[in-house]
Amino acid sequence: MAEILYWLLEPLQFGFMQRALLISLTAALVCSVLSCWVTLIGWSLLGDAVSHAVLPGVVLAYVLAIPFSAGAFVFGALAVAMIGAIRNTTRIKGDAAIGVVFTGLFALGVVLVSRIPSEIDLQHILFGNVLGVSDSDILQVLVIGALTLGVALYKRRDLTLYAFDPTHAHAIGLNPRRIGALLLTMLALTVVVALQAVGVILVTAMLITPGATALLVTRRFGRMLVVSALFSTLGALAGTYASFHLDTATGGTIVLCQAILFLVVYLAAPQQGIVATALRTRRRRAAAAAS
Repeated sequence: MAEILYWLLEPLQFGFMQRALLISLTAALVCSVLSCWVTLIGWSLLGDAVSHAVLPGVVLAYVLAIPFSAGAFVFGALAVAMIGAIRNTTRIKGDAAIGVVFTGLFALGVVLVSRIPSEIDLQHILFGNVLGVSDSDILQVLVIGALTLGVALYKRRDLTLYAFDPTHAHAIGLNPRRIGALLLTMLALTVVVALQAVGVILVTAMLITPGATALLVTRRFGRMLVVSALFSTLGALAGTYASFHLDTATGGTIVLCQAILFLVVYLAAPQQGIVATALRTRRRRAAAAAS
C-alpha cells in the first residue's frame, strides 16, 4: 500500500506534473465528448485532416508572437472550408479532398518550420509538450475547453439528431448545414485544446479512440458520452503517471493507454466483445447439437 501511495503522490510534488495532469485531463474530457459525434457521423478522417492542417497556423503564430491557438484555429477552419469547396465544386469525392488538403497544409507547415528562423521545436508541435506548458497555455486550454464543452452539452440534442438523421433534423426545423458547421468549429477548437497534450499527430487518436471504445460498451448515446469521458480521462491519467515513472513521451503514452483500454473492451465487452461473442456462438451451437 505504501508503494502505491508513493507511486501516486510522488509526481504531484512537481509543478510541471501538476500542470501536465491538468492539461491532459482537460484535453481528454473535451476530446471524449466530440469523439462520440465524430465516430457516429464517420468524420474520423476529417478529424485527422484538421489536426494535421493546423501545423502551419501554429508555426506562423509562434513567428508573429500571438497565441498559437489563434493560428491553429484559423488554419483548422481554413482546412474545413477548402475541403468543402473542393467537394462541392468538383467531382472529387470527400475522402480524396480531405487527403489533398491535409497533406498539402501539413507539408506547408513542415516547410515553414525548416525555413523560418525561430525557436520552434518541431517535435513539440508534432508530439506535444505537455510537461513544458506555461500558465498562459493552461489558461488558453481551460477557456477553450470550457467553451467547447459547454456548447457541446448545450446543443447535444441537435447534434445527436444531426448525427443519426439529418433529414429528420431538417424536417423539424433544424438547419443541418448550421449544425454541421457548429460541429466542425468545435472540432477545430478541440484540436487546439489537445495539441498541447499530445501534439498534431496524436490528436486524431484522442478524437477517435474514446468514442470507438464507448460504442463497444453501449448503444445509448447518453451513456456513450459518459463512458467515453470515463475511458478518455482514465487513459490520460494513467498515461501521464506512466510517462513520469517510465521516462517516456507523455503524449504517446497517453494515446497508448487509451489504445490498451480499447483493446481490453474489444476483447471483454459484455455484449460486443470477442470473448462474449465467442461464448454465445458456442452456446448456440451446443444447443443446436443437443436438439
